[in-house]
Amino acid sequence: MSTQTFIKTLSANDVGTTGGHMGGILVPRGDGQLLAFLPPLDPGVLNPDAWINCVTPDGEVLRLRFVYYNNRLHAPTGTRNEYRITYLTKFLRDAGAKEGDTFEISKDDDAGTYRIRVISREAAMPEPTDDDGPVRIRLTTGWRRVH
Repeated sequence: MSTQTFIKTLSANDVGTTGGHMGGILVPRGDGQLLAFLPPLDPGVLNPDAWINCVTPDGEVLRLRFVYYNNRLHAPTGTRNEYRITYLTKFLRDAGAKEGDTFEISKDDDAGTYRIRVISREAAMPEPTDDDGPVRIRLTTGWRRVH
């Protein structure tokens, strides 16, 4: 059995600190591996979606919506052409997620349920020692597959 894992460094918009309406975490259209990992959606249908069951570190099962907002392909005045994972607001708030933290989603190949968690940026950083110089951390944006 094989497990696939994807991570995303959370932006201010992802965690709702920009004051704008949070529409879920963006899933890039060009990331074929990530899109293959998530349920297939039919672009011939207006705004197709799939509900995915996700288990949190506390064992709670959440239903998240994976949706392809594609009215640009179906309406002359449509503007949206993007994939998103929605219904995450409460989970991210309860997890204390902040900008720079990491959202992780994983699934075993033969499982129908995903696992999600938030990894705090502080927990992921090594503790500096007195003899270390300045610590520079480069935040990677977007999604990455963990191998």
